[in-house]
Amino acid sequence: MDIRNATVADIPEIMRICDSARNYMRANGNKAQWINGYPSKQLWLDDIAKKQCFVCEEKNHLCAVFAFIIGEDPTYLYIENGQWKNDLPYGTIHRLGSDGTCSGIMEKCKAFALSHVSELRADTHEDNKIMQAVLERNGFEKCGIIYIEDGSPRIAYQFSRK
Repeated sequence: MDIRNATVADIPEIMRICDSARNYMRANGNKAQWINGYPSKQLWLDDIAKKQCFVCEEKNHLCAVFAFIIGEDPTYLYIENGQWKNDLPYGTIHRLGSDGTCSGIMEKCKAFALSHVSELRADTHEDNKIMQAVLERNGFEKCGIIYIEDGSPRIAYQFSRK
């Protein structure tokens, strides 16, 4: 599997992957995440322009998409019921979605991200039990609760090489 920067030409496939991931979430008890058109086409276009949108491709088939953002995430400045493992510079994996046709997506995304930074953070909705398990299986540790821009809580995770 290859990971590469997404392009504007990938948008139809990115949106297809998002629909597939959203349907999977709904079928598995997560009805509150990725609602009201989130993540939007415009959000992905903005990520592409900033070179922080990536796609996973296997045999010319796009099977996953994610944003990888290096630098401080403003929603991570306040954390409750815990604390971050450290204050070292980090990258964040956001909006990871898969169409279910490839396995080991998080493992590959983590390896890709760790080729750029040594600290990783991520967050997910409390109803997203599958993503919580995937993060923990890949060495991420729960650190507390953060609040995204709309004020809703998310479980915050960090992977540290230290």
